[in-house]
Formats: sequence, structure tokens, C-alpha cells
Amino acid sequence: MKAVIALGANLDDPKAAMELAVGLLKEATDFLAVSSFHKTKPVGGPPQDDFLNAICIIESELTPRELLNLMHGIEKSMGRLREEKWGPRVIDLDLITYGDLVSSDPDVLLPHPRAHERAFVLAPWLEIDPQAQLPGHGPVEQLLSSLQLDSI
Repeated sequence: MKAVIALGANLDDPKAAMELAVGLLKEATDFLAVSSFHKTKPVGGPPQDDFLNAICIIESELTPRELLNLMHGIEKSMGRLREEKWGPRVIDLDLITYGDLVSSDPDVLLPHPRAHERAFVLAPWLEIDPQAQLPGHGPVEQLLSSLQLDSI
């Protein structure tokens, strides 16, 4: 199944962390694409440094829950601590979509509940998949355009 994964980091050496996370995803999945790294301001949470963000597209035979477990394992192996909601982090991997699956399971919310509101997810995704669709929300290009219009 095609899955979209968002990556973010803003502690220590974010670029190295992102490159390592991409490498680990390449080893564990059928890796299709990765966007360029985008420097972004943090959204929510305490005052903190800017983030690097990117999007990966993979193919996986894993279930969504198994894929999330794999992603959490990568985060843990890289030293991710979950101390403060929306706080700084060495790496963050979020499952944005898993095919067209829509799930309200609190452990596997799909698509990611705030993806349609996050330019740092939509812009890199659009970069590598111009025809991208966010299930339940529509074309990524239109979602990003509406966010940019709202900020004017």
C-alpha cells in the first residue's frame, strides 16, 4: 500500500537526523520518493528552533499499525523522547496517509488529523506528487493554496 510519511526535526543536527531517518525508512520499506528538506517555523508548543520538514512516499505490505510501530521504533532508536506535546524533537515521523484508508481508531488516525492545516506537510508532498490527494479533504494543491491565501 502506498503511504505518505512526514518527517521533522529541530534538535541537535536536524539535517543529519532527517537523512538517517530517510535511510532507515529506505532499508525497511519499498521507498519511492523523498522531498527536499524545508525549513519551517514551529507550530504550537513552546518557543523552539525552526524545524526541517520533508515528506517520504513508500510502498508497504505492513498494516497501518505495523507501519506506525516501525516508525516509532525508528524514532526511539534515534533518541526521540516524548516529553512535551509539540515540543522540540530529534526526529518526528507521522503517518499522513495509508492509501485511501480513513480510520478513526485513536491509535491509527488516518489521514493524519491536522495534515490539511499544515503547509509544512502539504508543500513538500506536492513537490514529489503533484497529483496528491488527501482522503476526505481533496487535492493537496488546493489545500496548500487555501492555506497560503488565508495567511495573506
